[in-house]
Amino acid sequence: MRRLIIASALVGWLQVTPVAAGVQITIYNDNLALVKDTRQLDYQRGIFDLAFTDVASAIDATSVSFAAVRSPGEVILLEQNYRYDLVSSERILEKYIDKTIRVMNKEGKVHEGVLLAADPAALTLRLPDGGLVIISRTEIVDLSFPSLPEGLITRPTLVWKLNSNLEGKHASEVRYLTSQISWNAQYVANIAASEDALDLSGWVSIDNHSGATYDDAAIKLIAGDVNRVRPPMPRGKAAMEMLAYADAAGFEERTFFEYHLYTLDRPSTIRDNEIKQLSLFAPARVKAQKIFTYDGARDNTKVRVSMEFMNSKEAGLGIPLPRGTIRVMKADTDGSLEFVGEDQIDHTPKDEKVRAFLGNAFDIVGERVQTAQRNISSRVSEEDFVIKLRNHKTETVVVTVIEHNYGDWRIVQESHKHTKKDAAKAEWEITVPADGETVLTYTARRTW
Repeated sequence: MRRLIIASALVGWLQVTPVAAGVQITIYNDNLALVKDTRQLDYQRGIFDLAFTDVASAIDATSVSFAAVRSPGEVILLEQNYRYDLVSSERILEKYIDKTIRVMNKEGKVHEGVLLAADPAALTLRLPDGGLVIISRTEIVDLSFPSLPEGLITRPTLVWKLNSNLEGKHASEVRYLTSQISWNAQYVANIAASEDALDLSGWVSIDNHSGATYDDAAIKLIAGDVNRVRPPMPRGKAAMEMLAYADAAGFEERTFFEYHLYTLDRPSTIRDNEIKQLSLFAPARVKAQKIFTYDGARDNTKVRVSMEFMNSKEAGLGIPLPRGTIRVMKADTDGSLEFVGEDQIDHTPKDEKVRAFLGNAFDIVGERVQTAQRNISSRVSEEDFVIKLRNHKTETVVVTVIEHNYGDWRIVQESHKHTKKDAAKAEWEITVPADGETVLTYTARRTW
């Protein structure tokens, strides 16, 4: 009996060799990528079978299309099969149930017989003399099989039946969608000592679990909410080894349809089971301000602190920002950067405001009390509120007080002037002195 040696040859199929490869991959936010793979394919005249290997194991096989680059109408696809039953020791054992195999244990003893069962703990063989032997998996050092079982392959493979008027090698482009690959943006913002600016840098993380490596690929990223008819859930994958790489900045941004497209200005390799990090834009100094907000109806004591900036050229930036996490740091007196909070920002066009919530202020406390409620008529009522803001810091602060209203409302009395932000919200800008307190009072009248 000869031992099985697993090789990449697929007997009976014409093999595609990725010799003159050119791979372009466009990656979307939501676990999706479009792969365009240009290879030299060796065509035969007439009807023949061709195997296209090295495709993503998470491919949407229904999305595949291909054409000869210079002669797109000369090749007709008659049939396509996606083969993904990959070689593994367990799959080989499953295929060899009721067939003869050879097993060697730690003592060097060889058992040859028909495999009756392949349990996680042991293999059960029927010996040539009719006897049975159960061999613990922990005792097995070697398994031998006469050949590779039919149907198992070493790599996910598209198998095409083609009708071709071409002969010889021709450049052909294959396109397909794959899941299990996505990208997201991360931003790092260092607050200036004066707290009126941020040093902002942006990074892109590409997370590839698609089952393929894209060598020297032209990389594009699409930022936006692209609608899709959801395919069935992909098959489970084994645990991955996570790697990270950081490259220099080099994305060119432009509008594309109703989205924004970012193109890397050089080829780069995205390996399977890898997280790759690429700089989105060069670090920029952006004008910013620290914002304190108090929403006493939602949290009676906490004052929120955020950093806010305008995404404009005048402020120092002015480029479309993809959705992602912004992490904010500030230098201590010894110069070391310390983490002060993070938030998620949505897709943000240029000339729009970005506000990142960082946490709750330690030294500023709020207190909100409803002091009265009166029914003016069957359809009109009034409510009185007292809001106290206490500042234990050594400098004066300005706190934006947010109050939510309902129905047809208006403020009929107030100690500080408000701004009606929308149909349900009023805001006050309240100055609170250092180590002091400011009291806001107001009366809201509501008509039903």
